[in-house]
Amino acid sequence: MSQTHSVSICGGVVIKRYVDWARGEHLREWAALQLVSAAEPDLVPSPLRCSWGGTSGCSPGGIGTGSAGADGLSILMSLVPGRPLAGALAPEELAGLGTALLELWSIPADDLTPISYSAFVDRVREAMGTWRGTGIVGAAQTAATAWLSSGVLDQYYEPSVPVVGHGDPNLSNYLWDGSRVRIIDFEDAGRSDLAMELANLVEHLACRTTDWTPLIDRFTTTGIRTDANHPGALQLHAGRFHAARCLWAAFWLTMLRPGGPAVDRNPPNAGNLQAARFLSLLPTYS
Repeated sequence: MSQTHSVSICGGVVIKRYVDWARGEHLREWAALQLVSAAEPDLVPSPLRCSWGGTSGCSPGGIGTGSAGADGLSILMSLVPGRPLAGALAPEELAGLGTALLELWSIPADDLTPISYSAFVDRVREAMGTWRGTGIVGAAQTAATAWLSSGVLDQYYEPSVPVVGHGDPNLSNYLWDGSRVRIIDFEDAGRSDLAMELANLVEHLACRTTDWTPLIDRFTTTGIRTDANHPGALQLHAGRFHAARCLWAAFWLTMLRPGGPAVDRNPPNAGNLQAARFLSLLPTYS
């Protein structure tokens, strides 16, 4: 997958320069950083300036044009402490991540651009039909194609529990300083759904060596939002969460298929393992 940005650090300031912004990544990140930093100042980098071609302020007019002046598009933000999480998380790291996510998901997301899961399902469905697998990969592809076309996901397109969606739960985007977790890289952010966001984390390839049961249990019980105008509980709906896990597992199957975009960065047997994982999640195969 191509990189959408480069990052440099000058003193206590991070300069994120975009080389691709076709999906409005800069606008999503700027809006999310402003919203979250205002509500939870120590959870994310503080947004300092968004420059478009050397001028202050984000301009939506450049989305998809591929041109932003000599200096390009850049977002300046504060440097936050911590090292990226990786591998199997220690209990204290997992607890810290859970606290950070609770803080993030307790912030009302009304003003953010929605993340379209109907478009995501269409994308996964289309990708599933561009190849033909064999063995267990072929069995998973056949099952995924039927499941994606069954309409079971239609009821989940609109958020049940709207939250600030981070959109990219690679563990490297969560920084641990020994006592708390901070979150970076919001270019895929938007208004999302609790079940979809948690499933995205649990099913991410970078997160497979951690037992997520304590975190899932944490959101299975009721958590209260911090804003008095949004008292709805942050409570996970089991059926919705399971469907979301199947969706993300199907996505990773398309990424790890023979010749897929993520094949070269993963072990040779990753595709077979992903196929087995997807089949284990489907009710028919569980």
